Amino acid sequence: MKFAFVFPGQGSQSVGMVSSLAESYPVVKECFQEASDTICVDLWKLVQEGPAEELNYTQNTQPAMLAASYAIHRIWMQVSGRHPEVMAGHSFGEISAFTCGQSIRFADACWLARQRGELMQSAVPAGSGAMAAVLGLQDSELDELCEIVSSEDALVEAVNYNAPGQVVVAGHSQAVKKLVDLARSRGAKRALELPVSVPAHSRLMKPAAEKFAQVLAGLAMEMASVPIIQNATLTVPSTTDNIRSALQAQLYSPVKWVSTIQLIREMDAEQVIELGPGKVLTGLQKRIDKSVPAHCVYDNPSLEAALQIIEE
Repeated sequence: MKFAFVFPGQGSQSVGMVSSLAESYPVVKECFQEASDTICVDLWKLVQEGPAEELNYTQNTQPAMLAASYAIHRIWMQVSGRHPEVMAGHSFGEISAFTCGQSIRFADACWLARQRGELMQSAVPAGSGAMAAVLGLQDSELDELCEIVSSEDALVEAVNYNAPGQVVVAGHSQAVKKLVDLARSRGAKRALELPVSVPAHSRLMKPAAEKFAQVLAGLAMEMASVPIIQNATLTVPSTTDNIRSALQAQLYSPVKWVSTIQLIREMDAEQVIELGPGKVLTGLQKRIDKSVPAHCVYDNPSLEAALQIIEE
């Protein structure tokens, strides 16, 4: 069976994640130890003991998610050795994809993740940015509401097109609050602010992206061993310069996940396998395209189930 790997981004983290896999596969703690040594933070202790508030800081979340997804990929290759037809990552998960695709060395990717998180966290003053999820409105209708609410000094825009009728917006906190209220009044099934202070993928991230470009310029990089669809361009890069420019643009560009899944299907994937904590992308897949089944790998039973599926 031909399959695709997808990697989750920020928001899928949780205290205690990948603990059961670590009991069976030493590579999990090895990956976390290398990540910890690179960024000078005890990530394994943070992931296993919390507190959740500290794990949820962007500069901690991103390297922790990278270490978890990379470890799961290492386990997969150790047990199966089967490569996917194509890979993609949702938001930060794109860096996990390029790391697992041997484009970026793991230690370098850990450092990159930390830098990316710190730049995003410092791009806007604490409390001035926000994100919210809106369910039940058409994309075009939500885009229109964002235009109505936005002003020169209070921006809100759609940033994650996660599934039909499921979009995340980001921007200045006051504009996001207004958008949530307006969306509810226009018939949204749900509209709620997310526990995130960084307005990721909005234009407010452009200052961070400019600094991130300098970080990327100094990073050693190779072409990936597997085609990887990038969020900002919806293309598979043909050069390392393409990879760098799209990773930079991703910080202030929307994640068009529905379009990404459509491209994965066009590349003949018969199954989508999510490698990383949680089940977010697996849930989105069911809303986007039920004709391509999805399965997540985050513990021992889910790993065994996914291995069995691709061998059928």
